[in-house]
Amino acid sequence: MNHQQRFLQIRSAGVLPQVLFALLVSACVVPLQASTAVRFQSAPPEISEYLRNSSTPILSFNPQRDHMLIYHVKRYSELANLSDRVVRLAGLEINRDNNGPHRANVCLELNIKPMFARDARDVEARFNVPKNSRMSLPTWSPNGKRFAMMRLARKEVSLYLGSTEGRRRLVRVRDVVLNGALGSPIQWLPDGNTLLCRLISRGENDRPVVRLPVGPNVVETSGAEKILRPYRDLLETEEDADLFDYYTTSQLALVNAETEEVVPIGEPDVFLRVLPSPDGQYLLVTRLPRPYSQELPASSFARQVEIWNRDGELVYSFDPIPERINVPPGGVLAAPRNFHWRPTQSAELVWVEPIDLGDPSVQVSHRDRVMRIAAPFQSNKETEITRTEHRYISITWAEEPQIALIKEYDVRTREYRTFLFNPNSDEEPHELIWDGNPIDRYNDPGKPMMRVLPNGQSVMRVHYNSIYLIGKGASPNGDQPFLDTYNLTTRETRRLFQSDLSSHESVVALLAPDASRMITRRETTSSAPNYYVRDDDGELFPLTLFKDEYPGLHDVHRQLITYERRDGVRLSFVVYLPPDFYDQPPDQRQPLPTLLWAYPRSYPNADLASQTRGSLRRFPTYSRATHRFLALMGYAVLDNTTMPVIGNPSTANDTFIEQIVAGAEAAVTKAVELGFADPDRIAVGGHSYGAFMTANLLAHTDLFRAGIARSGAYNRTLTPFGFQNERRSLWEAPNLYTRLSPLMFANQIDEPLLLIHGEADANPATDPVQSKWMYQAIQGNGGTARLVTLPFESHQYQAVESVEHVIWETAQWLDRYVRNAPDRGVPFLEFAP
Repeated sequence: MNHQQRFLQIRSAGVLPQVLFALLVSACVVPLQASTAVRFQSAPPEISEYLRNSSTPILSFNPQRDHMLIYHVKRYSELANLSDRVVRLAGLEINRDNNGPHRANVCLELNIKPMFARDARDVEARFNVPKNSRMSLPTWSPNGKRFAMMRLARKEVSLYLGSTEGRRRLVRVRDVVLNGALGSPIQWLPDGNTLLCRLISRGENDRPVVRLPVGPNVVETSGAEKILRPYRDLLETEEDADLFDYYTTSQLALVNAETEEVVPIGEPDVFLRVLPSPDGQYLLVTRLPRPYSQELPASSFARQVEIWNRDGELVYSFDPIPERINVPPGGVLAAPRNFHWRPTQSAELVWVEPIDLGDPSVQVSHRDRVMRIAAPFQSNKETEITRTEHRYISITWAEEPQIALIKEYDVRTREYRTFLFNPNSDEEPHELIWDGNPIDRYNDPGKPMMRVLPNGQSVMRVHYNSIYLIGKGASPNGDQPFLDTYNLTTRETRRLFQSDLSSHESVVALLAPDASRMITRRETTSSAPNYYVRDDDGELFPLTLFKDEYPGLHDVHRQLITYERRDGVRLSFVVYLPPDFYDQPPDQRQPLPTLLWAYPRSYPNADLASQTRGSLRRFPTYSRATHRFLALMGYAVLDNTTMPVIGNPSTANDTFIEQIVAGAEAAVTKAVELGFADPDRIAVGGHSYGAFMTANLLAHTDLFRAGIARSGAYNRTLTPFGFQNERRSLWEAPNLYTRLSPLMFANQIDEPLLLIHGEADANPATDPVQSKWMYQAIQGNGGTARLVTLPFESHQYQAVESVEHVIWETAQWLDRYVRNAPDRGVPFLEFAP
């Protein structure tokens, strides 16, 4: 059924007539008028320099914690890297020249350093990384003596090896060309000397020939329900499927890191995932068999799960797993899932099966069961380990085989429970140790600390029947990361470490089984993040000496402001003020043009909505938050403005508009009351769901003079089977979808709106056409808008040229319509809804 027929049916069912307008805009996509090609514009020099240089280095510690790699990467890539020839197939972005991922880090420098050097400045050696190479993060061998990286060169993806011993050289492995189309193609086997790789298995001449179609493309439905999201870049023809095979088919091979010998395993195929067993003798293989779906991305294709031996021979096979379609809301696919090796056994495979067919509406005593089968993988030897009353989330295996944690989730209450159990015993009962809401930050017990076994598998640390827990330590004072020990016998928790109120320090790894020595990452408002060894006396030994290279950018004033919504819900924002704001005496300070930046979030109750998020004791950053730069341009920026939507998850969106309006009104009132916001010169902005919020606030309030909406969705009828936390479909709640679509109220948006969108946005809910249609709707109603589309960019902007231009566009828009806006001549309180 076409779009017109669908919406005519909705109309006949009594949907608000504005839906017809959505149809007209959707069906009649006309070329944008008055489009002007402009050159990329630059941000102010100091900001530009910051954006174009390296970010805080990434540290990678080997499993033995005696060496660390220091990986320097560019903060943002260049547009030229994004513009590389790309093929988009089944939701994948593949570089058609090198068969690797389309987007990758640009490595500026790679250094190695022994952990226990006498001085943080000593013995840091640099590897010979090719200049401006796009390199993957390093992957350590289980014995910690070697690491592997892949380099995304222009025509191929090559394998490089480095060592903690001998010369500091990255050595390219000859005759190995990797296939990175379906994720990382390299992983170590337990011996620490052998890599399991996915290699290119064809030649350039094997590329399918594009021919003229012999007929139309046809899809058909015959009454069976099929719920689909609006995915992009799906396969449409048999030629597309052939091209998908061409790029994703690979040859499994074992590569000897010492001799560079390459031993093929089995026949080439499309391998979604391959995992070696803990003893290295078997492979868990997940293949994508044809025919491929034309309605789903590759991540949801039907698949075949098998166990092979190292010679590539099939040892055990599961029933085919169907494509991920018609999964009930809050449910799972009615098939086995979560296949993984049990880390403390030589070759024991574990997986999960739904007892309720994956449907949370089915009444059963237990929803999932956890299964296992061990080598030699004989038929009918599958056994059940345990069952979960609610939906299985995960198992955390401990280094002691009789200890494990299992986590489940109640879809109805949206709460989790974690149990301690013995996976080797059918008689010992499960013991509940934690439960609660996953968004309850104040009562989060933390997550177990892990360690790497000699076989390369990660397991939960256990020390004298206790485990270690690390957490953010959220509180009304902000985050204070902690390290606890939790006794599995007495159920007692003891705090070993917590960051003080002068810094933000978190535990990265333990250097001693009793936690008497540990690696921490510490930063303050004025000092960049650095890594330290902390002993049980509280002394800190620096491992790194990273400095603030751009102190001028960090002279802005930050302050956490709390206030209440009119219904008593406690809210907050972090205000960023220009460096010279406090230079004047209080009675001479002038209120500033202001930008309110927010992202709505759903909460079941007011207490959770009122919890403080983040910490002001962290070093200020601007990556992924470039709106904060406006504080250096004379604006007040209200960042992370709490915008909660509170209520029963099934109906909370019924009051979405009322709640975001109340949240915005409260924030604006508080900022004006404190004297740094000019009530007549305030703008609102947001990214993605925050852009959706922005357009709605302009449509339903007169609080703001302008809006900035980046990569948003504005017509909810185009996401008809749910969005964000909304589970009802368009046909179940037609009035809600219409009421929450700002495009339906474009005639009420009489404030200037800047729309920005990446032209290659692959997020299913935020197709770039959403911004184009919103622009046309405002234009058609005589409003003021500007649409900026960014070439090659996806949902998050990655090219430095794009990021700088977004900063320039934002500043120009706000200067024009906010800073220099004429006085409306109406008291602020009259703008309140």
